[in-house]
Amino acid sequence: LPTRVRILAPARLRARLAWSLTPLTVPAAPPAPPVPRRTPATARAPEPAAEDTALRTPPPHPEGARPPRIAADRMPTHVAIIMDGNGRWAEQRGLPRSAGHRAGNVAAREMVYGALEIGLRHLTLYAFSTENWQRDTEEIAAVLEATRRELDEGPVRDLDVRQRWSGNPGKLPEELVRSLLREERRTRARTGLTLTVCLNYGGRDEITRTAAALARAARAGDVDPDLIGEDDFARHLPHPDMPDVDLLWRTGDEQRTSNFLPWQATYAELYFTPGHWPDADRRDLWQAITAYGRRRRRHGAAPLVSPRKPAVPTRPE
Repeated sequence: LPTRVRILAPARLRARLAWSLTPLTVPAAPPAPPVPRRTPATARAPEPAAEDTALRTPPPHPEGARPPRIAADRMPTHVAIIMDGNGRWAEQRGLPRSAGHRAGNVAAREMVYGALEIGLRHLTLYAFSTENWQRDTEEIAAVLEATRRELDEGPVRDLDVRQRWSGNPGKLPEELVRSLLREERRTRARTGLTLTVCLNYGGRDEITRTAAALARAARAGDVDPDLIGEDDFARHLPHPDMPDVDLLWRTGDEQRTSNFLPWQATYAELYFTPGHWPDADRRDLWQAITAYGRRRRRHGAAPLVSPRKPAVPTRPE
């Protein structure tokens, strides 16, 4: 693997540079004659073949752990996770950083299993940020290749999981973008967990592109600039149906949100843990959700507290 990465990384980086200078179009499968006019919709990805409707259930935890019972009014709808500490986990064990990212993919599967078992509706994972391009080229190539392999061969493909991604496709390898689009289309009818993987994602970049889309809508006369509200902005986000984040969890002993979902996570409960991401499993997700259920969310409102009765002074005997 190190030899393969060392040989392929420079070529992938050159391809990435060429890709960033070219508008993104993913060629569709050749249509039967007569050839229809190509549209942006057909250029995104070929229509997938019909999938097997027999979906698997998540494998049980190796130690037989079962999810806790969470009251419906204490259950978050959307959990977002910053999967931090892969490289440090590997370095502490004398391994290349790429080994940490492979172990991190196993932990990500565990979170999907745990989310399905506890009944979570939305799970969003921060896999690669717009700032991560500053890292070593071999590490970047390893992260992106591991993500593509997980999409093409990973066990999540056969679960009741609707997969989609969020981020800027501009710098991503074409092969990875094709895999992302294919899985989005193949799983779009699934009704279980919605799993969003953030790749080449930056919160400020998302807000900037959304503002540009809203400006184009205003120029076209679709919205009145003087009457634009939060709902108008939300409708122009890449995933307008994504609910607000209820719980934002970060591993790796860091306590910041790092440009992750700033619009959606405005009122998220923050949860930080010291362990590195590859050491986490579904039990850690259940623990985070349990901790969330003990919090009182007010969204700026005053807490509902019964008025205290004044203390009655006691007469000394």
